[in-house]
Amino acid sequence: MTTAISETTKLLQHSVGHGWSAPFPALDSERTLVLVFGASAYRKDLAAFRELCAAFPNSHIAGCSTSGEIFGPRVHDGTLSVAVKRFDHTTIATATAPVRSAADSFNAGVALAHQLNRPGLRGVMVLSDGLNVNGTELARGLNSVLPTGVVLTGGLAGDGSRFQETWVLHRGLPESGLVSAIGFVGERVRIGHGSKGGWSPFGPERTITKSRGNVLFELDGQPALSLYKKYLGERSAELPASGLLFPLAVRPDRHHSQSLVRTILAVNEADHSLTFAGDVPEGWSGQLMRANFDWIIDAAAESARVALGNLSEAQDSLTIAVSCVGRRLILGEQTEDELQAALDEQPAGGQMIGFYSYGELSPQNTGGPCELHNQTMTITTINEL
Repeated sequence: MTTAISETTKLLQHSVGHGWSAPFPALDSERTLVLVFGASAYRKDLAAFRELCAAFPNSHIAGCSTSGEIFGPRVHDGTLSVAVKRFDHTTIATATAPVRSAADSFNAGVALAHQLNRPGLRGVMVLSDGLNVNGTELARGLNSVLPTGVVLTGGLAGDGSRFQETWVLHRGLPESGLVSAIGFVGERVRIGHGSKGGWSPFGPERTITKSRGNVLFELDGQPALSLYKKYLGERSAELPASGLLFPLAVRPDRHHSQSLVRTILAVNEADHSLTFAGDVPEGWSGQLMRANFDWIIDAAAESARVALGNLSEAQDSLTIAVSCVGRRLILGEQTEDELQAALDEQPAGGQMIGFYSYGELSPQNTGGPCELHNQTMTITTINEL
């Protein structure tokens, strides 16, 4: 059965062996968005995607692979979490761009923004390949074209803790090496956003003495990989997945009040480097972080409160939660506590789906530019007045 209340927003699940949780709703239209977040293994069996395409031939279908599918207050593996939302007054546009390596990221962002930019554009949601991208450069490319005031959020696709292959939907079917984006156009659409972490720094703050883009070579003149292995101990054999337990907070200098959090995507034993989901600029300060359970769960609730903002009285809102896979690994059996904390902030009739990611895209502050984050719970809320 669905968990939906609204007549224009419906949630569905698909699981192998059980099929769809309910019949497809009769919501197909040119103003309908079908969001799909699913296990990476679904790329090997396209039947469910083809069923969606057949049921919603006029709709805009978008989505990506995950490190866990969020469906209301629950997290699942090996499923598809689907939201179908038909708008009455909002035009939906979609775009894709290739990203075969991190070097393509800025140009991919520029290309997406040019495809979507038009009068009345209010918001853009980006769903990106999670392994072949530099999220910082992707956001920078989008920001360079999109007008001030367009809300830009989204996330990087996941692949559990395997870091082998991610996918993004293109024309309803999964493909690797792509970035997709959804544009929301119209005066009556309202998009809220919030992004909070809840991690606590520890150990000395170090200077990034050698880096190139999103590749970190040295901290305080020491090989970055060797330093991480020192803190990870026996778990260093599990890199890069175990690196999610110790993200890196970076900021321009030690007097800067806000920092960005970076998560490891890959390691290179030959040059002792670490590749992160976003830039780690040379000369910036970096400090390791670790989990505080209560802070992480409280941050999820705060992210939802910030995102809802003036939407708190709105009915029929759709919430998209993008939380970092590192949070899930830390929280373990308490993972659903952060989902419930976020869901508790929803207004009556509000519904939530989402995914665990390799990176989150959101402005750090209301009205600010979009940036790449790691280890946050990023909330996007969408509805119409």
